[in-house]
Amino acid sequence: MIIQESLPTIELAHELPERLRLRAPWLADRRLDRLALEAALLSLGGVRNVRLNPYAGSVAIQYDGQVHHRQTILAWFQRPPPAILAEPTSPARRPDPDLLRVFGALAGLALLPMLSPPLRRGLTYAVIAPTVWEGARTLSQKGLKIEVLDSLAVSLAAARGKYFTAVGTQGLLALGAYLEQRTARHADDLLRHLLKPMPVQAWVEREGALVQIPCSELQAGDQIEVGPGDMIPIDGKVIGGNAAVNQASVTGENLAVRKETGDRVLSGTVLEAGRLRIRATRVGAETTTARIARFIENALQQQSQTQTLAEKLADQRVYLTLGTGALVYAATRDLDRLASVFLVDYACSLKLGTPVAIKSAMYQGAKHGVLFRGSSALDSLAQADTFVFDKTGTLTSGLLEVTDVFSLDADWDEKRLLALVASIEEHATHPVADAVVKQARQQHLGHIEHEDVDYLVAHGLTTQTQGRRVAIGSRHFLETHKHISFAAHEDYITALEQSGKTLLYVALEQRPLGLIGLRDSLRPEAKTVLTQLRQSGARRLVLLTGDRRDKAEALARELGMDEVHAECPPEGKAAAVEQLRAQGAKVAFVGDGVNDAPALIAADVGIAMPRGADLARATADIVLLDEHLQTLLAARTLSVGTLRLIRNHFHISTGVNTAVIAGAAFGLLSPVWSALLHNGMTLGVLLNSMAGVSLKADRLEAFKDKLDTLKAAYQSGRGG
Repeated sequence: MIIQESLPTIELAHELPERLRLRAPWLADRRLDRLALEAALLSLGGVRNVRLNPYAGSVAIQYDGQVHHRQTILAWFQRPPPAILAEPTSPARRPDPDLLRVFGALAGLALLPMLSPPLRRGLTYAVIAPTVWEGARTLSQKGLKIEVLDSLAVSLAAARGKYFTAVGTQGLLALGAYLEQRTARHADDLLRHLLKPMPVQAWVEREGALVQIPCSELQAGDQIEVGPGDMIPIDGKVIGGNAAVNQASVTGENLAVRKETGDRVLSGTVLEAGRLRIRATRVGAETTTARIARFIENALQQQSQTQTLAEKLADQRVYLTLGTGALVYAATRDLDRLASVFLVDYACSLKLGTPVAIKSAMYQGAKHGVLFRGSSALDSLAQADTFVFDKTGTLTSGLLEVTDVFSLDADWDEKRLLALVASIEEHATHPVADAVVKQARQQHLGHIEHEDVDYLVAHGLTTQTQGRRVAIGSRHFLETHKHISFAAHEDYITALEQSGKTLLYVALEQRPLGLIGLRDSLRPEAKTVLTQLRQSGARRLVLLTGDRRDKAEALARELGMDEVHAECPPEGKAAAVEQLRAQGAKVAFVGDGVNDAPALIAADVGIAMPRGADLARATADIVLLDEHLQTLLAARTLSVGTLRLIRNHFHISTGVNTAVIAGAAFGLLSPVWSALLHNGMTLGVLLNSMAGVSLKADRLEAFKDKLDTLKAAYQSGRGG
């Protein structure tokens, strides 16, 4: 939740030609969202670097020295957004790591030799007081946790007069806690750095002229213009111009992608060269960047099954440490050994390492075009043993192309028929319409005038041209709703359907006028990706399609799939998924359409393709932002590798901590050495978790190059 309050204006504390230092009380507020502040300032023109000093309540800004950029920076601070102050109880914000306890322990160690015994005792108790208090508070509020063992360990050393041991152990505990908090905070910061600041203003066409308006006022259907260096503020479709667009912030693809008329563009991407005119399809909270932000905030707050289990195991092992200590003391009556045992626990590496590893995987995923809705999605994908694919738009490209134009009227040739259909279909936005319009443009066909178009969703279009009624759509629409029979042309229809074509039916004045055949091509990388999915542990690959059974089975054999559900109606997809789950399978469903939403929800983990319908993307657990199916492999690699990493950390921490406890029990390790070895191992686990699972970018790029080669060969074999 955001605190809506006016923020006081800021004062200019110091200025150099390319540097400003500004000061205000709210910059020292603990509620300040540091990353939001830095991101907002870095999005301003000319700003190169931002460094916040919350203790001094100031911020230093390096910029290019231009006067207008200086004015922009100062103007921003006159009205800073209240959203940069967040509720202090927000679960997504961790407390700042405290280094004062570390310095306090170091100062105590330096002073102890110079003090009298009473003063040594007083200083020791003062230094260890925070740990003792934390232990007592934890015991009263949460029960027996690791904080209680730490408190007992330093208290035992101090009570026996071993002040150096008590203060040294306190210093190691404080240093370990500081580094652990820093690492965990860094994991959160990595994800938050993906929250890209969006442009504040946009150039939009109003009454034939370009005017600059706030992005918050943009609406779907607006036509905006974007130039070199500008960030695209909306999701939309290019209607003019061409440009090189850097999509690294969304898909992780470092090389700029050429965009021209008809191409789709995403918010948060940046034009490197050229200029585009774009019709907005999604604005504000519906854009890709806004959805990424919601995914990340959700990821920061959710806890996965693996993380919950890790914390449960960690808490159970506190009792193991306590029981071991009791046995050691009963056998030896040695308080030093007891303190050494209490300083070793299994909880830190398990409780801290697991969420850090998961968030690192989410960060790597987002950089490579994979959005995990939460840590539970990563868990479920790793455990999935059955992958169910909807065919259209998933195993196929989802981009139709016109392959055949048949005129059924001697007065109409194929070009005139195609021109008529394209002139009407240009008012629709579905893939069939896009393919027909694209084919007509490639043939440079002229526009045929017609009246207003009536659009019946999922059926077809009707209009009038030169006083005659035209109907375009599915066979069901024309025969059932318009009562126009195509039975006389069954041979043509059967031949096209058997060759795997999708048909568009055209009628003029209640009689058949023509047929247009379209084909959705199989993704060239599909077979390779499915093979590698099987190598990653997938035991069963299943195809769902509305195609006839013979065609579906042929495709399944080509791809090496295990099971086919053919002639599957939309409502049957979820039923097929439920059936597989009833058989004990852990199901991952991959789809992209509106009709896929029930199946995405029914599966253990739902995965939406980048061109997926809004409803599919809203109900999916994982959204892929890159068109390559290889992105699915990246998601699987991250999920499986992260769970493997967590398991390895569990075994390593258990083994090392057990060895340290054994050394402490036999008197081989002092409390200081126990704390040093235990904290060192914990930090090693945290750093390895922070590194996470490598996707080996060079191999991924090589794989993409191979896919591009396959695609080029595929298109060449079909004659372009």
